[in-house]
Amino acid sequence: MSVSPGVLGGLLDRIRSADARLVCVDGPAGSGKTTLAAQLADALEAPVIHMDDLYEGWAGGPDAGAANLRRWVLDPLAEGEPVRYQRYDWYADDWAEWHDVPRSAHLVVEGCGAAARQVDALGALRIWVEADDAERLRRGLERDGEDARDHWLRWMTDEAGHYEREDTRERADVRLDGFGEPLDEA
Repeated sequence: MSVSPGVLGGLLDRIRSADARLVCVDGPAGSGKTTLAAQLADALEAPVIHMDDLYEGWAGGPDAGAANLRRWVLDPLAEGEPVRYQRYDWYADDWAEWHDVPRSAHLVVEGCGAAARQVDALGALRIWVEADDAERLRRGLERDGEDARDHWLRWMTDEAGHYEREDTRERADVRLDGFGEPLDEA
């Protein structure tokens, strides 16, 4: 998914007018969050943290990733301290190297769980991206291979529970479909 220049410009205006240092791009797996986050980060000259680096593999789910986001990113950010996180290596099934996040006027966090309620206290701008389940699964298996189908199906169930508990879609400031078009106004 790539948003049009008009949609991107509207998002950037919203981010700047809200004076949002933290921009969270959330939504179900395979909906187009990573592509949007890259566009935003490029335009804002901001670093991106991918929730995929913070999950504890397939079994950890969005809740574990959100807990790591809080511990390594949100708490230090709130205290004005440097942000660094340890990347999860999905192939080795273990934690890998540490990453220092450069200070910047904006920080983009993307992935399932990026806009959990814990970001609200930091004045984050929350962007929700969604696509239907069939399209998301198609995109995911195209990227990860057919061998990942069972993992994807379990993840889709886990993320649905996470989003219900967190009320993420309803709390979003902006909602887009999986093709970069605005949904209803939040």
